[in-house]
Amino acid sequence: MGLYLSPPQNALVLCVDEKPGIQALDRTQPLLPLRANKPRSWTNEYVRHGTQTLIAALEIATGKVVAHIRNRRTSVNFLRFMNEVVRTYPDRDLHVVADNLNIHKNEAAGRWLSRHPRVHFHYTPTHASWVNLIECFFSILSKQALAHSVQHSKRDLKDLLHRFLASYNATCGPFTWTKGPQQLQRIIETTQQYQATHPRKPRRRRAKRKKVDSIKN
Repeated sequence: MGLYLSPPQNALVLCVDEKPGIQALDRTQPLLPLRANKPRSWTNEYVRHGTQTLIAALEIATGKVVAHIRNRRTSVNFLRFMNEVVRTYPDRDLHVVADNLNIHKNEAAGRWLSRHPRVHFHYTPTHASWVNLIECFFSILSKQALAHSVQHSKRDLKDLLHRFLASYNATCGPFTWTKGPQQLQRIIETTQQYQATHPRKPRRRRAKRKKVDSIKN
């Protein structure tokens, strides 16, 4: 919370995350347009045309979003995106808020950070991804651009995402917390206490059943 409310001087705070599995969905029947006394309607049956992953960084001071669109969420794509972030904000210390996903904390990310001393990663508490403000942008994207949209291909989906990003950045503004820092801190502490008293049980791996070839006499 200190990064949001009192960012370091001469530094920029960015919220980074990925939105994977964005589906290019085509409807099996044409959408019916809005008419007097009748809302726009559509069929719930759809055809999938593949998925895309959006990797994005939200600048908390302005609300501006820098993003890449990729086929998959991988460590390589994440670090390539971070290279673009560094080029977008030259000569500034960057404090990056990210979650605990492995590609944000693995050895490759550690080596990348050692080569970029201006960049500092700050990880959100476990099960508290809502602390990352990029999730607010993802919610807006889902409601305003993706819900009930129609794409006939992955190219259509990419074009939709690019258009929405350009439109969003033209009118964006910073998000304002509706809860004070004391309330947010209380939520974080309560979550940590619950996790301490309710540890997650390790998943049991199912024993692989040995295949036995039957021998016909």
